[in-house]
Amino acid sequence: MDEQLNTIREWLGTGSIDIFGLPMSGKDTVGIRLAEALGARFLSSGMIIRAMEQETNQHFTDGGDLAPTDIFYEWVLPYFAREDLASSALILSSVGRWSGEEDQVMEAARAAGHEIKAAVLLNVSEADVQLRHETVLEAGARESGQETTRREDDKTREVFEKRIREFNEKTIPVIKHYQQLDLLVQVRADMDRDAVFAELVNQLYNFAVRKSR
Repeated sequence: MDEQLNTIREWLGTGSIDIFGLPMSGKDTVGIRLAEALGARFLSSGMIIRAMEQETNQHFTDGGDLAPTDIFYEWVLPYFAREDLASSALILSSVGRWSGEEDQVMEAARAAGHEIKAAVLLNVSEADVQLRHETVLEAGARESGQETTRREDDKTREVFEKRIREFNEKTIPVIKHYQQLDLLVQVRADMDRDAVFAELVNQLYNFAVRKSR
């Protein structure tokens, strides 16, 4: 795997890899691990927006909503040009997940020297992510030492179902756009974490070799 990572690192340079997938598909988990393996920086629009919400005392994402596109542009896109990121490759977690945002993301990344060189889709079924979500809910209820009330339970599931609908309606077109640009790398994500990471590295290695020819 070290040889594969070295090849990916050389091909990527200070470019970006944007990772997409259904909620609970493991985007942040695998993205952070990939960033560490490549000596890259991990960047999640959700993390940036939540930090800015606290700083500005604005709350666009309460109730599971995603930030409006204008706020996404204002808060997230400028991060590509941060001086502390200038010499690093970037591993992105669904940055520009709504249809129409992808072109702005690609332009901001390119202008800052972090051209998006690949978009990864973590392939996992809705049934699998539903099961993962149920497991998280059950674990949370056990850790709290009390049963989750029906109302709280419904609200949490409602948010999760909303995220799945948004992925199908707004993110799938983004993924298809990257596919049309020959930038899409598809990875099986219905395995354990180590197996998913190994598959990701293998697929990125094959992609990097093909693109380097």
